[in-house]
Amino acid sequence: MTVMSSSWTLHLLPLFLLLSVATVGATTLSITNRCSYTVWPAAVPVGGGVQLDPGESWNVNMPSATRGRVWPRTGCSFDLEGTGKGSCQTGDCGGVLTCTGNGQPPLTLAEFNFNLGEGMDFFDISLVDGFNVPMDVLPVPANGQGQKGCSTGPRCAANITSQCPSDLKAPGGCNSPCTVFKQDKYCCTGNGSCGPTNYSEFFKRMCPDAYSYPLDASNTTWTCPSGTNYQVIFCPPSNISALASPPTANPPSPIVTEPTHMNSSSSSRSRVFGVILGSVSSSIVLVIFITFFAYKRRKWRQREVQEGDEEFGELPGLPTRFTFQQLQEATSQFRVKLGEGGFGSVFQGQYGEERIAVKRLDRAGQGKREFLAEVQTIGNIHHINLVRLIGFCAEKSHRLLVYEYMPNGSLERWIYCRHDSNNPPLDWQTRHKIITHIAKGLSYLHEECMKRIAHLDVKPQNILLDENFNAKLSDFGLCKLIDRDKSQVITRMRGTPGYLAPEWLTSQITEKVDVYSFGVVVMEIISGRRNLDTSRSEESIHLITLLEEKVKSDELAYLIDKHSSDMQVHKQEVIQMMKLAMWCLQVDCKRRPQMSEVVKVLEGNMDAESNIDHNFVANSPAMLWVAENIGLSDPPVATDLSGPR
Repeated sequence: MTVMSSSWTLHLLPLFLLLSVATVGATTLSITNRCSYTVWPAAVPVGGGVQLDPGESWNVNMPSATRGRVWPRTGCSFDLEGTGKGSCQTGDCGGVLTCTGNGQPPLTLAEFNFNLGEGMDFFDISLVDGFNVPMDVLPVPANGQGQKGCSTGPRCAANITSQCPSDLKAPGGCNSPCTVFKQDKYCCTGNGSCGPTNYSEFFKRMCPDAYSYPLDASNTTWTCPSGTNYQVIFCPPSNISALASPPTANPPSPIVTEPTHMNSSSSSRSRVFGVILGSVSSSIVLVIFITFFAYKRRKWRQREVQEGDEEFGELPGLPTRFTFQQLQEATSQFRVKLGEGGFGSVFQGQYGEERIAVKRLDRAGQGKREFLAEVQTIGNIHHINLVRLIGFCAEKSHRLLVYEYMPNGSLERWIYCRHDSNNPPLDWQTRHKIITHIAKGLSYLHEECMKRIAHLDVKPQNILLDENFNAKLSDFGLCKLIDRDKSQVITRMRGTPGYLAPEWLTSQITEKVDVYSFGVVVMEIISGRRNLDTSRSEESIHLITLLEEKVKSDELAYLIDKHSSDMQVHKQEVIQMMKLAMWCLQVDCKRRPQMSEVVKVLEGNMDAESNIDHNFVANSPAMLWVAENIGLSDPPVATDLSGPR
């Protein structure tokens, strides 16, 4: 098969040459948007196009003996009450809402060939020069016939856009490597001579059921008897097979615990049995109670074993669930400890071919809500600068999280100059990259999800580094959701002393508390020291207070890490980074930038605000030494967390 170019050469083309068997009637496509953002689906040849907000559906009748196509469009703006014209980031149809022709790649496409061959439909999912929205096709056979004669349907459940390699990024989507690089080594399956960066394998791994590159020889075409209807679902959850089950014409009768009609003989036997029961001794009653309590005890034990099931059974889109025994074996009985934090320890492991990091909560009672919050949050969001959650375990009192392994550990290992560390000081380019990656991760949480997600515990210990010192945010146990129609949220204090924004004293916070914490982390990265360091002289204990003093005396260079000669070479660039940090450290949260603005400054697309207040600490010593018993509020709901707007 060959990849579909902008002319949309169909993968199903050989099938189109088969003899068409036309039937009377039409096929119904039910198109449902389960994304957390608006999608404008298009359908041809019916000339269709609508706006689908989250949770809405659109039914389309496709004529028989025809080829149909459905694709999602994103980032659209149409004059719906006037001309119906506008534009979209992906899948545009010449700037009109109602499509009569093909759209504009990159996009994800569902293709149908109705009533071809021996009364069979053929369908697939294709990545047309790339990808924009995850999709699933579910056959819904008519007349309550179940799935007989149908394939399960192709899936493309992963959100490739959020993890798209930077070289393939496109507005609203992810370009095909075959189109971008135009070299076979980027489009091979791995069986031939592949280049060192085989981006096509990334596409196939993230969306295994779809045609995604030229040498794709897998069987990615599905079939169903003619007359079958279909559901097309954008942003499908992990298990949606039940959605395809049509309503049963004759539902099964309820179980009858006693017969409703008896003949005279059976009635007589019942009366005799009643007399016997009435004359039994109280010992029989005791036996009944013993049996009852034995039954209840067994149920209680089963509930203990399945304690996690009730909490996680209703959550859509959860990652892989492991047993405790599997993780014991993967970590060699939790032998190699990578580190530990407030709620548990992290161990190195190996699962199949992949190295993993397993976080084990030490106190399941105290950390239960934090565990639930982390599974729900990171299991429903995906970004290159957020650590990837592979799976979890909730079995009896065991609570474990399975992450991708980050070889260079946490940022704190690299930025604090310690006598017992053999790590060389990071150069300026690496520090700049790490700061940029942190900013991009926070920008995604704050501005690209259905609800704003405030991380609330941004600190070097929660920033992990891969083998190339790419940074990823981790530890979402304290996160908080903020409705986009609310300016702030009231919550009890949480986080880590030394990184808390001044407004925590009022318990009325926004995502801007993360911006303040980010500013503290930037200053730690630049200076190579902790924000609160009691080993220093009294006037130097608090880094941010020291920053106030040095900026007022025009001595910012004093704060640059003296252990790195490379930092001294780039002194002027480092000072500019300090000015960005000071913008983030404004006591008035309204004067702090959005993280997207921080990213623009870091990428050189705008300048940092120069008119700022040089007082970065609230006039209350309580902010420096806040009590360690930081409260927690309710964990987030998984459905509020999924994907970009």
